Amino acid sequence: MTEVVTGRPSHDAELEQQGINVIRALAMDAPRAANSGHQGTAMALAPLAHVLFTRVLNYDAADPAWPDRDRFILSAGHASILHYSMLHLTGQGLALEDLRQFRQLGSLTPGHPEAGHTPGIEVTTGPLAQGFGNGVGMALTERYLRASYGPELCDHFTYVIAGDGCLSEGLSHEAASLAGHLGLGRLVVVYDDNHITIDGPTDLALSDDAPARFRAYGWDVDNVGEAANDLDTLTGALERAKQQTDRPTLIVLRSRIGYPSPTFTDHHEAHGLAFDDEAIAATKEVMGQPPGESFRVPDEVLEMYRAAGRRGRSQHEAWRERLAASPDQTRWRTGWDQKPKLDMAAVAAGFDRGGKLATRKASQACVSAVAATDNSLIGGSADLTGNTGTKVDDLVQGPDSPGGRQIYFGVREHAMGAALVGAAKHGGVLPIGGTFLVFADYMRPAVRLAAMSQAKCIFVWTHDSLGVGEDGPTHQPVEQIMSLRAIPGLRVIRPGDAVETAGAWQLALDADGPSALILSRQDLPILASTDGAQVSKGGYAVVEADDPDLILIGTGSELSLCVDAAARLGGDGIAVRVVSLPCWEAFEALPAGERRQVIDRSKPRISIEAGVTLGWERYADLCLGIDRFGESGPGGAVLDHVGMNTDNILRAAKELLG
Repeated sequence: MTEVVTGRPSHDAELEQQGINVIRALAMDAPRAANSGHQGTAMALAPLAHVLFTRVLNYDAADPAWPDRDRFILSAGHASILHYSMLHLTGQGLALEDLRQFRQLGSLTPGHPEAGHTPGIEVTTGPLAQGFGNGVGMALTERYLRASYGPELCDHFTYVIAGDGCLSEGLSHEAASLAGHLGLGRLVVVYDDNHITIDGPTDLALSDDAPARFRAYGWDVDNVGEAANDLDTLTGALERAKQQTDRPTLIVLRSRIGYPSPTFTDHHEAHGLAFDDEAIAATKEVMGQPPGESFRVPDEVLEMYRAAGRRGRSQHEAWRERLAASPDQTRWRTGWDQKPKLDMAAVAAGFDRGGKLATRKASQACVSAVAATDNSLIGGSADLTGNTGTKVDDLVQGPDSPGGRQIYFGVREHAMGAALVGAAKHGGVLPIGGTFLVFADYMRPAVRLAAMSQAKCIFVWTHDSLGVGEDGPTHQPVEQIMSLRAIPGLRVIRPGDAVETAGAWQLALDADGPSALILSRQDLPILASTDGAQVSKGGYAVVEADDPDLILIGTGSELSLCVDAAARLGGDGIAVRVVSLPCWEAFEALPAGERRQVIDRSKPRISIEAGVTLGWERYADLCLGIDRFGESGPGGAVLDHVGMNTDNILRAAKELLG
């Protein structure tokens, strides 16, 4: 089995072929050493990776985080060895020993690409189509920054490799539809159409006309057919895509998984079954490589790729000079800090103590205050902008207004979540996105990856309890808050009133990773003793008692119930401390002594939150909540029906105190 690689006159075709064979060999050697991994796709796409990293991508290997680099996303993250091989060969921080440690504990080459762990990895991929959605967010961010600062500071492309699995996932449909509507012309997706899934041929379950589908979304589609080994055809398709300034491009590439293995080419076992020594030796013989040598990288091949890694250095230096001379330098650098400022005290002063206001409306006041002073805040909602308080700007992001900060994601929660993560990992902006809390389940994979990669974005989830009312149990979140708290690295903040909402925004802005704001639909009392500055501690006493007989712990809409109950119990001579606990994660980060001052575990404790009680046992002796689905009816009536009221707290207090 042989192949012919066509090179430009300026390229050494024989050396390029040798380099591609090295990539393919590494794609077999690393999974073999780990006895785990996916070599088939990496082998098939070695020529594409070669073209991208030697002819197309604008990057500087000496600084993989250069802000104006082209972005490359391997949405088919199971083929991670392909990306790792290119990072090593081009000199972006991975040594050959790192490839030998592929998929080993503590290595820089984990099973799927992890942003922040391995230099040169843009986003954390693996769950299929998430990288596709991230790419949409990156392309959108690039366009916004280019419109805001000019091409002198922002002028690059986003390239994504996606497979059959990515295009099968529902997320890719949402994200592709959004990208087509927005006309994201600097987004280039290469669809690796290899006709193979883990179970077998794709026609077991897939008969889509993907090119027709993407044309219907408004994409330019370039079907290059069986050109996976033709470097000039690949280069030409990628260069043509760069000329599409008003629409994203899908390049459909028919590849052969496992190529050029005599045994496993076009076989579904090539996807995830590490080749044994005999299969590897046979494939290396086909490629003209010594069959008994592993991790072999000839000097001339390494120098070819290292030269490619240096290719963008002059562009990088020119960019740095332009940034240094730019009048927008300070504003640019501030945006990349991803920490917009909020005058929390001024915002909180605008709330009427003793009045009532839904925390979603208080949140809108915070969004408006931040957006008025910092253009790095961008975002919107999945068709619920007014409902969720995520109005950022009057200028709507789109082909005719690339500088618009207001993004209408449409009814596409999956795509919104992934795009927010992509925008955050691109840098230069702080993205926010809102929808109802019950629909956080649609976004969960993206939220999980945001937490894993510490992507700084703010998820605004409103209508946080059975206060949703007449929409009934399908729209009444009961398990969502606690399920979000189960995600490591995600700050979940449920403020008790408008003043605490300002503090919640301050906490989210100061954080280094993602935050979730859990907000009410209904108006809540603005309490006399809440303190926005204390929200950063995660928990504090709203009603103090030096030697309390009872501690009541509440969040969100239930905080005011605790305050009312404390007053009534005080009339009976029972001293009550009321603790607001808006953010468990921040509270657990306090020293143990500070936590004990707030929640004294030697005292009887009751928690109340309009959600499942699972987890509250860490703080309370008796947990009041909603361990069932709700009812359809007016919000207040439903909450009262399930015991979210002062009388139920009084009953529980008397029960606990005997």
